Amino acid sequence: MTAVSLGMPEVPAPPLAERRASRRIQVGPVAVGGGAPVSVQSMTTTRTSDIGATLQQIAELTASGCQIVRVACPTQDDADALATIARKSQIPVIADIHFQPKYVFAAIEAGCAAVRVNPGNIKQFDDRVKEIARAAQDHGTPIRIGVNAGSLDRRLLQKYGRATPEALVESALWEASLFEEHGFRDIKISVKHNDPVVMVNAYRLLAERCDYPLHLGVTEAGPAFQGTIKSAVAFGALLSEGIGDTIRVSLSAPPAEEVKVGIQILQSLGLRERRLEIVSCPSCGRAQVDVYKLADEVTAGLDGMEVPLRVAVMGCVVNGPGEAREADLGVASGNGKGQIFVKGEVIKTVPESKIVETLIEEAMKIAEQMEKDGAASGEPAVTVS
Repeated sequence: MTAVSLGMPEVPAPPLAERRASRRIQVGPVAVGGGAPVSVQSMTTTRTSDIGATLQQIAELTASGCQIVRVACPTQDDADALATIARKSQIPVIADIHFQPKYVFAAIEAGCAAVRVNPGNIKQFDDRVKEIARAAQDHGTPIRIGVNAGSLDRRLLQKYGRATPEALVESALWEASLFEEHGFRDIKISVKHNDPVVMVNAYRLLAERCDYPLHLGVTEAGPAFQGTIKSAVAFGALLSEGIGDTIRVSLSAPPAEEVKVGIQILQSLGLRERRLEIVSCPSCGRAQVDVYKLADEVTAGLDGMEVPLRVAVMGCVVNGPGEAREADLGVASGNGKGQIFVKGEVIKTVPESKIVETLIEEAMKIAEQMEKDGAASGEPAVTVS
């Protein structure tokens, strides 16, 4: 009889939906839209005028997997710092402009990879579109039209009564049409709202009415737990329909946490190759070991692993053996011991006290072999469910 492999499938699952066809723009070296991989963004929390602190935070974001970073530019001192930051940053820098159109020109001249404008917050913005379009065209600088529910143009608030999906989309497409009048189409669009339902409906409507690349975001999503849930729900709905070209998870938390969540969302949807994934039991009366402790210790011991490896940490005999067999590496625990599985086969049984140590040792062996075989790729993430 031919042996049947019970490990992870060699071919990844197909995407949930075909990607929406969109234009492609270049944010520095990062392609956005036009079938390019969905990129992950964040925003610095430092004062941009503090060049050292801002570059330090950009370095931390880069290390966490961030691909594009946005910096605030509310003052002249911030605008003066843009050239140095854009030049020294390891990833493309987008200047975030509100209220003062002069800072749009400053950001373009400074060599920022793109500029985000919020038309609802810039007085007489429509009157300056021709100048902005010319400057952006001359420098090859893309423009993000970033519409937010909290700063919607008062004309649209009067028309719709509140920030409805239709109001958000009308605002974005109106501004895009002004740029189009001057032959400028190097644009991406966002229509953010703090309510995931409104946000999802706005992006669906926008996706039907234009072919510009779309930047997804739930604005003011909240603290880490709440914001993660809101973002995962909204991004999951849209990305599973093929809508979305770049994402920013907005959390009241350090920006590196935004990046980790964003990467994990993409990995969970099959839009980015996984690195390390921990599969572990939820709380359950059947568990015969401390699964929480085991999962935490294994996660900590494998932190930083860069190969696509699925590790199952299971605590009972009901689902444990099956989950352990389907992972690259796993343990089915019970009665004070654990069966260690590698690629679907039991290789040894160890005392409970040796489970973590053994899993880490075997993971390192597998990772070493995968690296020799050239399998290390993707982005870092750990999930414990």
